[in-house]
Amino acid sequence: MTGTEPVDTDVADDDALYVLTAVLLTPAQFPSLLGDDYPEACAALGLEPYAEGYGLVLGQDGQGARWTVVVDDVSLVAVAIASWDCGMEYDLSPDERSVVVALPGWPVALAVAAPHVPAPHDPEPGPGEPPPLTPPDPAEWGPAQRRLGADAVALQWAAWRDQLGDDAFAGTAGTGDAASAGAAGEGEESRASEKPGPADERAEGEGASAQEPPQPPSRRTPDEEQTPDDQRAPDGPQADGEQRTPGEQQAGGPRATGADGDAQGPLQRVLAELHGYLEEPPPPGRVRSGFAPGGARTLRADGPGWSVVARTDDIAFVLLDEMPREVLPIGRGPQLPSLLAALDAMAVRPA
Repeated sequence: MTGTEPVDTDVADDDALYVLTAVLLTPAQFPSLLGDDYPEACAALGLEPYAEGYGLVLGQDGQGARWTVVVDDVSLVAVAIASWDCGMEYDLSPDERSVVVALPGWPVALAVAAPHVPAPHDPEPGPGEPPPLTPPDPAEWGPAQRRLGADAVALQWAAWRDQLGDDAFAGTAGTGDAASAGAAGEGEESRASEKPGPADERAEGEGASAQEPPQPPSRRTPDEEQTPDDQRAPDGPQADGEQRTPGEQQAGGPRATGADGDAQGPLQRVLAELHGYLEEPPPPGRVRSGFAPGGARTLRADGPGWSVVARTDDIAFVLLDEMPREVLPIGRGPQLPSLLAALDAMAVRPA
C-alpha cells in the first residue's frame, strides 16, 4: 500500500490528496476497462493519447471524496507501483507541476480507504463539470467486463489451461485457417464427467461449460456457472467466500460447444480480425505482450466485441460481448503458432 501523507494537488479547494494507489496509462499498460486500446482509454478520461503516457494517482481528499489525479511523470508512478508490488513502502508525491488534471471519482474499484477521513464518496460535480468516474457494474456484462474478464484469465492462465489438458487437443487435423473455424466443435457438449472435445486454431473447443463444468482451483473468472437444472445461480454473496472478478458471481471452466456450433461464427470473425491486424496495424495498445514463464509471452488483444488471451507457446482463450461470461478456447492447430508469433512481434511491450 501507499503512504497516507497528503499530497497537495489543488484538488477540492487546495485540499490535500491522501494517496491510496496508482496505475499506469501507457500504450503498453492501461486499465483495460477504459477501452480496447490506448487512444480509447485516454479518450474515456478526456486525455490526449501522448506516446509517453500518464500515471493515474487515486486517493481521497480531506472530506473523503474520491479523486483521480493524472500526472505526466510516468517514471515516478512506475517506481511507486514496482515498490508496492515488492511489499516496500514508497511515498508517492507527484510534483505539482506534473499534474495534468484532477478528475472526480475513481475509474477502478478500490477496497481500501484513507484513515482519519470520511468514507470514500464521489464529490458533487459543479456546474459544467463532468460526472465522477465510476468502475463498471460487476452485475452487468459489456465491453468493460469482457476486457476485465480477459485480464483475469491472463492472470490465472494455469488454472484455466489445466482444465483442458493436452488430450483435449489430441488427434485434431485442422487446417488452422480462420475461414474454416466453423468446421470445428463437433463433439458433444462437455459435462462434469467429460473433458472438452478436440480443438485447434479453428476454434473447435469453444466455451465454458454451462452445466457442471470443472472449476479453477482459486479465484474465478467471467463465465458464469449454471445450476444442475441449467438455471443461472443468483447474484449475491457466495457461500464459499471466494473473491470474484468483475462480471462474475460463479464461474466454470472452458467448454466444448455442441454440434450447433453457437460460437463458431464469432470465433471465425475474431481469428479473421487478428489476421487483419497483421495487414493493417491497429491503434496502439490493441495488442499487448507481457511476460510469461519459460521464455514465452502472454498476449492480450482486443477488438470490437471480443478479447483474446493467448500464450505464444500454447493456446488462446476468447471472450465475446455476445456470449456473456463464456470463455472459449482455441486450440493450437498448425497456424496459430505463427499467428501468435506475428502478433507478438507487432505488440507493444512494457518498458
